[in-house]
Amino acid sequence: MAQQSQTLIIVKPDAVQRGLIGEIISTFEDKGLRVAALKLMQIDRQLAERHYAVHRDKPFFEGLVAFITSGPVAVGVLAGPNAIEATRNLMGATNPVNAAPGSIRGRYALDIGRNLIHGSDSPESARYEIDLFFRPDEILSYRRDIDNWIIE
Repeated sequence: MAQQSQTLIIVKPDAVQRGLIGEIISTFEDKGLRVAALKLMQIDRQLAERHYAVHRDKPFFEGLVAFITSGPVAVGVLAGPNAIEATRNLMGATNPVNAAPGSIRGRYALDIGRNLIHGSDSPESARYEIDLFFRPDEILSYRRDIDNWIIE
């Protein structure tokens, strides 16, 4: 049986403005991942800086912070077998020009600076990021009737 895990996603301001929240969440649900938490919010500068702390010394840090705080985002926790890897594959390459045609970025994005979606890249970053955006009581653990048809 595949290892169960959780990952954080952020549907970025460009995707929210384009009305793509539902399409993006559906992509993950269609794969078989479960939404364990989901909220619409405005990220403030302090939270953005904590979220992107690993990039603090990089030249693109200020641009990341400015963009993620520029409008509402949908933040969620996805759960399921190999959730991090599955989510990252569905998102597609960070640079949409290199993203697989069926991926979220391959379907909807043209520019690396407007690439629609963030997903945790490791179990460590997933735990850190989930804890930044959600209290433990906001994350639900449940089984769906269809899970028997998705997960062995």
